[in-house]
Amino acid sequence: MKAHNRSSQTIRDYDNKYYMHPWEGMDSFGQADRTISASAEGIYVYDEHGNRLIDGPGGMWCTQIGYGRRDMADAIADQVMRLSYHSPWNTASEPPAVLAKKLADLAPGGLNNVFFTTGGSTAVDTAIRYMHFYNNRLGRPNKKTVISRDKAYHGSTFLSASVTGRDRGKNFLDVDRERVHLLPDVNPLIRPEGMSLDDWCAAKVKDLEDAIVALGPDSVGAFIAEPILASGGVIIPPNGYHKGCMEVCRKYDVLYISDEVVTGFGRLGHWFASKDVFDIEPDMITCAKGLTSGYLPLGACLINDRIVDPISGPDQEGVMFNNGYTYSGHPVACAAALKNIEIMETEKILEHVREISPYFLERLHSLRDEPMVGDTRGIGLVGCVQGKVTGDGDSYALDQQFGAKVDEKCEEMGLIVRPMANMCVFSPPLIITKTQIDDMFDILREAIRQVAREFPQAA
Repeated sequence: MKAHNRSSQTIRDYDNKYYMHPWEGMDSFGQADRTISASAEGIYVYDEHGNRLIDGPGGMWCTQIGYGRRDMADAIADQVMRLSYHSPWNTASEPPAVLAKKLADLAPGGLNNVFFTTGGSTAVDTAIRYMHFYNNRLGRPNKKTVISRDKAYHGSTFLSASVTGRDRGKNFLDVDRERVHLLPDVNPLIRPEGMSLDDWCAAKVKDLEDAIVALGPDSVGAFIAEPILASGGVIIPPNGYHKGCMEVCRKYDVLYISDEVVTGFGRLGHWFASKDVFDIEPDMITCAKGLTSGYLPLGACLINDRIVDPISGPDQEGVMFNNGYTYSGHPVACAAALKNIEIMETEKILEHVREISPYFLERLHSLRDEPMVGDTRGIGLVGCVQGKVTGDGDSYALDQQFGAKVDEKCEEMGLIVRPMANMCVFSPPLIITKTQIDDMFDILREAIRQVAREFPQAA
């Protein structure tokens, strides 16, 4: 079958008839009118009509170095011809070995043990399974409950979905609720009137300690937390929150899993945010997305020496960590990750993020003067614009309408946004310039103003 020569209508027909998309809305199943992405370059995606669109969400938080890099394509092609695959179980090869060392060098402290996965969900699965394995080997078979948070997103495989706290009321898929406990929302925006951020932080850390005590320290195996709750609406916990939670975890011998699938690889201006931004050295870090800038699927779980050394060595004969994937340490994906890191180092992309982030946040927060904007929040090159809609009828339905209409207007004017109810989230490619930031937020402002005319009840 020849590629790249079908009409838009044929592609759309095939897409609707044969392709069941992730997070598929069953009310429009087989009848969706999705934009067809035809090509991409830099921070731009081109649709089937040749229209140029700024990629505001950076794909799914992942297109760090931008699209269409010839040097990345060459590195991938070279590895395909050299060694396209090998069994990760009983053979080794250069790309995963070198990448594992590189990640250990970039990660904080003792996070020197790298387990490669197929993406973020399987990285979180691996972290939870390692916690199970670790406690079983230490003779603590009941220490397995995972504490997560309301609004958290950790993936869509069974274990990662089980520890996800976002949209649980609308989830028609089964999850393991018996060994998961969700803490209340940490969003400072909802704190009681008159409460300081410091007091809010103390209360949220206390939520964790209270939960561990109530559940029993002998039953709680891990606390999992995104440094910022990305898909939950770019919720940024108050200063000191993560460090306080780490101290609580150490007090009760609970493993701390930092889910850096979004924040890793430059999104906040550092390779990993855990230590450099939030001053913690977790027991495990999960990552994916920006690891290859979305060029190929790859994830990893980085495991601290402190929880590997006690259960490894000559006295562990016959003991195996029975977890793995056919594509663990895939040599082509690992070659892509190595090239991605090389590009980011050579072109000083992390330094660029730290330099340009204040301007990105300034333009983001300038939208607060729009009547339909209830809040803006962000850190690094990730941000959220939250709508404020009031009126008769179901508030959630109004929020959905707001997000959908802003999305539609933005696309008409050349911007992709990611609507989540009444929120639009941004995580553009890290190579974005000031001029492109201006273009992005100018389009968003105009879209919000146009939508406001359709909501006369707007606050």
